[in-house]
Amino acid sequence: MNGPANSFDESGMTVLVKSVEDTDVLGGKLATAIEPGIVVALVGELGAGKTRLVRAMATALGADPHEVNSPTFILVQRYNARFPLFHFDAYRLRDADEFADLGPEEYFDSRAVCFVEWADRVADSLPVDHLRVEIAATSETARLIRFDATGPKSRAVLSRLSF
Repeated sequence: MNGPANSFDESGMTVLVKSVEDTDVLGGKLATAIEPGIVVALVGELGAGKTRLVRAMATALGADPHEVNSPTFILVQRYNARFPLFHFDAYRLRDADEFADLGPEEYFDSRAVCFVEWADRVADSLPVDHLRVEIAATSETARLIRFDATGPKSRAVLSRLSF
């Protein structure tokens, strides 16, 4: 990445990406640090770049980038990659009960990586240990991305993330 500003603290890190290409590079780096069995909880406004980051990670893990898009109407998509990837979208769900009806714990307990967009809407349904990724647009192309680890598995992922 060309010149991102990074800061680290005891629970996570913050990264400033200046372009879509920087987001793709960040997704690739995260893909090298991720491991099966982790849930990535994505939070941010419409257009913040949640799906873009998922596409970058999934592509780096061997998924077809053309298959990766927001599963808003499908609710969950599977991508074939180095290991299974599941991509949830809670945007159109009425409440956390509707998310629970999808049986997310079955996916969360598998040897897969699970991405949950709009995770703040279903926070009580997420496993205690997950990697929270909050994305905020700071300009048309720049994004401030905050990674927070909520347990040992997610802390291990962050410890392997290098710039």
